[in-house]
Amino acid sequence: MNIDLNSRIAIVTGASRGIGAAIATKLGLCGAHVIVNYKENKDAAQKVVHEIVSGGGSAEAACFDITDEARVGQAVKDIVEKHSRIDILINNAGVSRDGLLLRAKTSDFDEVVNTNLKGSFFCSFHVARYMLRQKSGRIVNVSSVVGLGGNPGQSVYATTKAGLIGMTKSLAKELGPKGIFVNAIAPGLVDTDMIRDVDREQIIKNIPLRRIGQPEDIAGLVLFLCSDLNSYITGQTIVIDGGLYT
Repeated sequence: MNIDLNSRIAIVTGASRGIGAAIATKLGLCGAHVIVNYKENKDAAQKVVHEIVSGGGSAEAACFDITDEARVGQAVKDIVEKHSRIDILINNAGVSRDGLLLRAKTSDFDEVVNTNLKGSFFCSFHVARYMLRQKSGRIVNVSSVVGLGGNPGQSVYATTKAGLIGMTKSLAKELGPKGIFVNAIAPGLVDTDMIRDVDREQIIKNIPLRRIGQPEDIAGLVLFLCSDLNSYITGQTIVIDGGLYT
């Protein structure tokens, strides 16, 4: 069965690279018109757009900082004015500033919370206003297994990813009666820039599937959650980690 997202409008935050780029590409090649959000790297975002378009899909790049609520609100308004609706929101943009608790800096805490948690809240708030009018929509928050199990040196990151899970559950209960599905995914170790300093060989030994996840692995799960194949899953956090935390 082919997944058809034709005529649906999707916003993917932090979509210029890594997991976000893979999700944007997967949604675009399955028929959605994808808004490829980025903050700074325009060339990378345009490359994602080109990949989608060259594969027969439809996409456009959109520069806005998700930590700036006014800018998010204007960007969402512009998208609706242009495309009449928003059907899918993927809150993917995130940063990590790892360090032990006693070495943590207030500035690092603020940056991670503002991007990972507040930014996702701002996007959900402004997009949900339009989804409620449509009485339909899909929101997927990209959390992490670290938000479920914690990790030494990642207390701030874990705090934000756990917060996303709480937000997911609350929004699912609040928006579900209006036909809006809200879920979270919790990836394990995925081959992105965030793990460039990780001892991969050691971790792979603890992964039952004996490999690090690829962004495309994550994108496949997101695609399912945003498609009509998902007709009864909401408020859930789905772990996708190759069995690492089993």
